[in-house]
Amino acid sequence: MINAVVALQPVKGSIIVVEQPARDATAVRRVELLMPRHTVRIAAAVAVLGLLTSCSSSTNSAAPSSAPASSSAAGSGSGPRVPVPLPTRELLDNPCTVLTNAEATDFGLIPPGEKTTRQLTACQWRSSDNGQNSIGMAPVPPNTGGISDIYDQKERQAYFEPTTVDGYPAVFADTQDGRPSGTCTLWLGVTDHLAVSIIPAIGAGPNRSKPCALAKKFGAAMLTHLKHSA
Repeated sequence: MINAVVALQPVKGSIIVVEQPARDATAVRRVELLMPRHTVRIAAAVAVLGLLTSCSSSTNSAAPSSAPASSSAAGSGSGPRVPVPLPTRELLDNPCTVLTNAEATDFGLIPPGEKTTRQLTACQWRSSDNGQNSIGMAPVPPNTGGISDIYDQKERQAYFEPTTVDGYPAVFADTQDGRPSGTCTLWLGVTDHLAVSIIPAIGAGPNRSKPCALAKKFGAAMLTHLKHSA
């Protein structure tokens, strides 16, 4: 279990916008997820996919996560291979089940997560300590090249930082850099043909300056759950 409760707590004295309409207005963003041959554009990320939330002021709103269209359905194989493919049925059917209620609570999140099924099947969890903070996760099955589809678009990313999560290939990458605003996109390979996007949106608290570290911790918790499901 990963306990991130303290990390998700707000900073005293933080200035936030408390009116819900104002927060919702700043949440409307164009989200582009890497897809083979075409790009899916999603407006109002909170309402449609639940991947991002913007509960801070207009100057501190979360940036969108996006990646351009892939040049081939299976990718070029430029990314690293996964060591052992993980079971994906549970992940694809309902991403919210990748954390049990107890695991989500230990992570400092409100269980259960909120599932959305419009463009992609995704899940969003909100912080139990601060409504400004959330983590969204979505498998992207149309990316049949998995993590390689992200590597194939390396030159078009605002940031591209390969990493690993418990031995599984991952990369921090996005066409727009929202890290200074508390948003970071982590792509994590669970099989050679399936990558998962993990997107913290942190409006307040110590993790606002390090959302990528939180994304990696969440990825580790998800992998642990999937391994136990194998």
